[in-house]
Amino acid sequence: MVVDTNRRRVSQRTVEDEALLDAVQACVLAVGVRRTTMTDVARRAGVSRMTLYRRYADVTSLMQALMTREFTQIIGEVEREVAELPSARERLVTAAVAGVDRLTRHPLFLRIVDVDPELLLPYITTRRGAFQRAAVEAFEARLVDGVGEGSIAVGDPAAAARAIELALRGFAFQTLAPGAAGERVAELGELGRMLDAYLAPGSGSGSGSGRGRQARGRELAPPGDETLAAGQARAPRPRKARR
Repeated sequence: MVVDTNRRRVSQRTVEDEALLDAVQACVLAVGVRRTTMTDVARRAGVSRMTLYRRYADVTSLMQALMTREFTQIIGEVEREVAELPSARERLVTAAVAGVDRLTRHPLFLRIVDVDPELLLPYITTRRGAFQRAAVEAFEARLVDGVGEGSIAVGDPAAAARAIELALRGFAFQTLAPGAAGERVAELGELGRMLDAYLAPGSGSGSGSGRGRQARGRELAPPGDETLAAGQARAPRPRKARR
């Protein structure tokens, strides 16, 4: 099942809305959010200020709508790209890694992080935006599919979806940290391994058994590594001889 969260949201916007959002995006990319005014947006969109104010109360509401449009499109794109992968777990992990990578390369996201990073603080600390809610919705649908087919083991798909979004959120907001660009490819690979291990049956995330964990340890263990092959269990201590 492809979770198309973007089509429903686009259908709720008018052609006029799209032109206004295109205009505010052009303004933000040119001068940043704080220097963008409603007058600038109206002029660039070719509408009157009154028309603009009838649709949006201020630049903040315009930015919220713009971020929802731009970032939610990423979810639809990656969902379509992974639709043919054989299992729900593979589809979820691949979509999550590709999605967060694409978000951190998006020109709008990069511009906000570079010029107006404080505008993103509420999305880290106090609120879950429309885009984040859409991501959680997509993750939960994929988790339910995976539990049903047996490729995913989680006890509570809704809670697991929120946890995955929180993990990806921290990853995304480190985009412009010193040295982040050079480390990104390796980190994305580890992110995929982390998610796959968390979701796999027998990983301990859901109802998997110790036997499943040991089997997975044997798959990942290098030759001669008996500790990992035993499921990273400690070797039993030798019993003391009775006197």
